[in-house]
Amino acid sequence: MYLMLEFSKRTNTLEQTEYKYSLQDVAEPHLYRSLFNYDEAPKIPFNHRHVPMRPPEEIWITDSTFRDGQQAREPYTVEQIVDLYKMLHRLGGPKGIIRQTEFFLYSEKDKEAVRRCMELGYRYPEITGWIRAVKQDFQLVKEMGLKETGILASCSDYHIFKKLKMTRRQAMDQFLSIVKEALAIGIVPRVHLEDVTRADFYGFVVPFCIELMNLSQESGIPIKVRACDTLGFGVSYPGVALPRSVPGIIYGLWHHAGVPSEQLEWHGHNDFYKAVANAGTAWLYGCSGVNTTLLGIGERTGNCPLEAMVFEYAALRGTMDGMEPTVITEIAEYYTKVIGYNIPPMTPLVGKEFNFTRAGIHADGLLKDEEIYNIFNTEKLLNRPVVVAVNEHSGAAGLAHWVNRYFNLKGDKALDKKDPRLLRVKEWVDAQYAAGRNTVIGDNELEQAIRRLAPELMVELTGNK
Repeated sequence: MYLMLEFSKRTNTLEQTEYKYSLQDVAEPHLYRSLFNYDEAPKIPFNHRHVPMRPPEEIWITDSTFRDGQQAREPYTVEQIVDLYKMLHRLGGPKGIIRQTEFFLYSEKDKEAVRRCMELGYRYPEITGWIRAVKQDFQLVKEMGLKETGILASCSDYHIFKKLKMTRRQAMDQFLSIVKEALAIGIVPRVHLEDVTRADFYGFVVPFCIELMNLSQESGIPIKVRACDTLGFGVSYPGVALPRSVPGIIYGLWHHAGVPSEQLEWHGHNDFYKAVANAGTAWLYGCSGVNTTLLGIGERTGNCPLEAMVFEYAALRGTMDGMEPTVITEIAEYYTKVIGYNIPPMTPLVGKEFNFTRAGIHADGLLKDEEIYNIFNTEKLLNRPVVVAVNEHSGAAGLAHWVNRYFNLKGDKALDKKDPRLLRVKEWVDAQYAAGRNTVIGDNELEQAIRRLAPELMVELTGNK
């Protein structure tokens, strides 16, 4: 082997290109037992090798609510899918920051949902399919008139040897034959690298993706690659060793396998609470697309929440870029009121208590200036005014904040915590907890207390006697 140097326009440096990765076909599966001892917590190894951050010129969000998001709950109805699809369209804005959403294609209900959504004529999110790595399934994609479909390609030895009962060579050959079938009928294949965070990255993943890019160049069709952190093993820390390093995986896919950023996507799960951090890391290290689901609903602990990446996008790019974040609140309300889904109250951005405070000192600060204790203007960006719960810790400040929020009193009309009429109600609140109450006092209960204990205040607040 002799040394070759090439000038890279991507990095503006000379780079060594002497090594080309080829498939390492092994007799026994490489299971990384030192990392993944099934009887122990998975270990995070460091090799202290750092790869460069390289955010793409353009980044976006993709959605799997109607595919992965249906694997952890009862299936959505057609009407629910159509309603949610409309909201995704509004949320993503005219630039299509929510670029695509994928659908199952197997049942008549799935097909009807696809047809109904396609009839809306939206450019974004583009509707794509998901099929098994089986040639006959392409007929489903063709029948529905879709331009792109996901294809499952298991890439760890756990899956290749234990599930598929194949060698690496046999698995690669089968996956490539399926991709060729898609190319032959003009469908854009999106190859899902299942279980990439337990795979032999340079022994299988990179050689496989090199072959995919060769096929892409030959066909003129942009084959896409989705790196799937199937069990949530991905780690965003710098200097982490493969196969768990998210920076290493993304860098390796574009740098060594030649997958362009716009054809590269990250799909993460939240088993170790790392889904959002890993998705943001994928963006920073060269991946244009991050795959999500609404509310993070998905297999086991779920996927990366779409709503989280809306704000991550704005945080990294400095702009919402036309997205309409208030739609997130509409989506949350739709899940609770129409679908009947129970969103845990403390869930960021969508839980009913995410901008909720019970502490009296916090309530006092909120009365003085919301910025002191609220994460951002939640009323403007999410149509969610900050809320102060009334309990034994709320004090007069908390009660005043509740009244002002509940009756929409602002500026000079806002009630002061020292208002004597309010203090009558506070005495009643204090008496409740002195008698042993241990629950928050609800809105209706508080309204009735004001009506009973300070009727003149209620008249002022409502204009009704």
